[in-house]
Amino acid sequence: MQSNAIRLDFRSDTVTRPTPQMRAAMAAAEVGDDVLGDDFTVKALEARVAALFGKEAGLLLPTGTMANLAAIMSHCQRGEGYLCGSEAHTYLWEAGGAAVLGSVQPQPLPVRADGTIRIDDLHAVVKADDPHFAVTRLVTIENTFVGRILPRDYLDEVVEFARVRKLATHFDGARVFNAAAGLGVDVACLAEGFDSVSVCFSKGLGAPLGSVLVGDDPLIARARRWRKMLGGGMRQAGIVAAAGLYALDHHVERLAEDHANAKALADGFSGIKGLTVTPPQSNMVFVELAPELAIRLSEALRDLGIAAGFWPGGRMRWVTHLDVDRVAVDEAIAAVREVAEAP
Repeated sequence: MQSNAIRLDFRSDTVTRPTPQMRAAMAAAEVGDDVLGDDFTVKALEARVAALFGKEAGLLLPTGTMANLAAIMSHCQRGEGYLCGSEAHTYLWEAGGAAVLGSVQPQPLPVRADGTIRIDDLHAVVKADDPHFAVTRLVTIENTFVGRILPRDYLDEVVEFARVRKLATHFDGARVFNAAAGLGVDVACLAEGFDSVSVCFSKGLGAPLGSVLVGDDPLIARARRWRKMLGGGMRQAGIVAAAGLYALDHHVERLAEDHANAKALADGFSGIKGLTVTPPQSNMVFVELAPELAIRLSEALRDLGIAAGFWPGGRMRWVTHLDVDRVAVDEAIAAVREVAEAP
């Protein structure tokens, strides 16, 4: 079998591979038919995540995209709408699923540099219950948002806005444990006041797949039906749930290490001529550089087996995670410096 040419992979925290210990937990999982309600390990994960977030019930889904879609379709009827950021995952990165499969219209809004949407902007686009409009039923936020952490006081503003406008709330918590680690709070604090939260295990927590949607019992009952319609009914899914349980036990506290490595990476890059670095708040480092240097750097790093995210216009994203340690960070800094400062 041909080996992967990438040695150090900073493209995303989705590239993490299950550890031997996680694989062992998956292999040893007690399983049953989850569609029939017989998988004890799935039930254990759903109940544990619901309790962690202060909600009544949970539902295991294969992916974060499906979890968000099931949530939106559980909150909104066909021909209704939801509010979101213009760069939000639910709008930009999920193939238009809410519109295509749910017939739910997104209303994207500008996002400020700190990852927040102005509350006045949210108020301005709420659609009335008028036959001309896709009436607004839901507001969604994402935390972390492109690596930025939304603080609890802003979340309170969103919840209060939704209460005043009589809207439901969904929290896309793909990296919510990173947000909690960055703020030094528990995840229930961040989820307070939100009607539903989607929690992903295949990013910083290092599982190969799986997300859990949490909310009250009626919402999760609706989401379970939507999961089936979306093709997400699963059988012996305990092997997936076991990875999530292992991650909760062993990979949450270590997220602080990823944040420290991101800071070290940013500090190292900041001293290199031609690079403009945004200080990270979590595990993502963004770098701006001239397009010519970006092309030269991407080619050189590829030859060295170092992978990072290169975006149009000379922007780079480096993501730290379970499978890159401080030694990898130091090697990446040295490689970038050598290329950027070459005569």
